[in-house]
Formats: sequence, structure tokens, C-alpha cells
Amino acid sequence: MGDFVVSLNNIKKVYRLGFSRRRVEAIHGISLEIESGGIFGLLGPNGAGKTTALKILLGIVFPDEGTGSVLGRPLGDRSAHHRLGFLPEQPYFYGFLTAEKALNLYGKFFGMDHDAIKSRSSALLDVAGLRHDSHLTLGKYSKGMLQRFGIAQALLNDPELVIMDEPSSGLDPLGQKEVRDMLLRLRDEGNTIFLSSHQLSEVESICDSVCIINKGRNVTGGPLSLLLAVEGVDRITLEGESPEALGRLEPLSVRVEQAEGITVLDVESAGVYRALDAARELGMGLVSVEPHRRSLEDLFLETTKETSD
Repeated sequence: MGDFVVSLNNIKKVYRLGFSRRRVEAIHGISLEIESGGIFGLLGPNGAGKTTALKILLGIVFPDEGTGSVLGRPLGDRSAHHRLGFLPEQPYFYGFLTAEKALNLYGKFFGMDHDAIKSRSSALLDVAGLRHDSHLTLGKYSKGMLQRFGIAQALLNDPELVIMDEPSSGLDPLGQKEVRDMLLRLRDEGNTIFLSSHQLSEVESICDSVCIINKGRNVTGGPLSLLLAVEGVDRITLEGESPEALGRLEPLSVRVEQAEGITVLDVESAGVYRALDAARELGMGLVSVEPHRRSLEDLFLETTKETSD
């Protein structure tokens, strides 16, 4: 397990609720492994067990069955906690503190000395794009600014693993882009980010790999490039559109679309050359040939529906 930043093996968690102590199985046997570097996304519908899985990784709750490790240490081992960063879904910050004073307070919680806090805070405020607003109290920050500050505080202790729950929750499109750009910058600098999110388009644009869970169980997971590839189908993009081209290419394709002078056709891999020959005879220019990818939303709906039926 030490080879992975996060490793969970057949984790199960049961809660007892109410006076009757009703048994509720939050997680039925989740397993996953995350290597160092990159952005990993944990996905699932409401009630799938995502929050419980995050709490187990953070040592807030303990599994009833199964084994796992975080940063090479067993689940719940406090020696790993100082090497973690965390951004909850709805973070709360003292509104009367400025960004600089808040980071100074959190740095003291980690036992950092004054010079280390000052140096690290300055760098993180630059990364978060808050340098010119660091003198303002957090109560005057917009939702997007608070979210970026939340990411900065999660990185204050220079963690080896950053865990984020819905990092773009409640943000407008501009705020989502700001957070997305920040996460990509962190990934490019070698950070390992574990995030849970309902924003599937965002996850598809920034995550290197994902795990989809439903009803407390694994549904599917792995590198996005492999999960979204449609086996045996390639996508051909051509310059030009016309009813003649549509009529000629349609029988050779699984699907054809034309718009704004471009024709896109999905073709079974064995028939790619035949479709290209037809396009050349029609005088159409080739833009690209690539493996056909479905969207993460399509994969999510397909796999979670199968496990919900």
C-alpha cells in the first residue's frame, strides 16, 4: 500500500441511526488506488458514499471492515495528518480576519514558525490571485475569492495530498474557471489532488483519473482517457458540408453531423480508410482522425443507472 498516495481495499462502513439504532450501510466495499501526482476525482450521485469515504481518508470516522492507507500510513494514523491539506464543501472562515492574519493563525495550528508562515502565505496568496486583496477582511470577499482562499489555506502546510470536497460549489462560471485554473496550476507543479465533485464537465476537463461509486460500491474507475474512449470507433473531422457528402458518408458511418462547414462522422475502426477514400473523392479536407470519446456525463449516467436498477 505504501506505493500509493491513497489505497483503500474493500472498505465498509455502517451507521446506526435513531433510537431504534437502524442499520444504514454507507459504504459496502469500496476499493481504489491513487498514485502520486495529478488530479483524481471521486464521483457519485447523492447518497453514494462520497462524504463517508472522505471522512475515512481524513481519519474523522473509521471503517468497520477493510484496510487502507494514506501517504503510506494506515487509515487514522495521526502522523499522516500534518502532510494533508483539506478544503470542505462549505468552509467557514473568521470574517473579521484578513487573509494574511487567517493564514498566520492556521500556520500556528500546524506548528509552523513565523518566517515559514510569512513566506508560504505570500506565495499562496499570489497563486490564489489574492495578493492585492490580502489586506481586506474575509467577510468582504466574494464567494469565488473565499473558495480560492480556501484552497490557499489547504496548501499552507505544503501537503503531499490535498483533499477537496466540491471545490467549485456555488460558484458562477467565472469563479469556476478561476478555481479550475488554480487546480491545474497546482497539478502542473506536482501536487496530488483528490476531489469530490458533482460538476462533471469540470471533472472531465481537469482530472487525470476518476472513480465512480453508487450505493456505496465501486461502479467503474481508471484513467479518463481509457474510460471515455469508445472501443472500435474512430471520429473523423472533415472540412466541408453538403447534402451530397451527407448522403455518401452516412452509409459508411455510425453517426454523421454537419455544421458550419464541418462534417464529423463516427466510423467503426475497420471502415476508417473507406470513409477517408470517399471524403477525398468528394473533395473534402481532412482535419483529424482520433479515437471517439464519449462524455463523462454519458459514462456517469450509463454506469450509475445500471447499478440503480
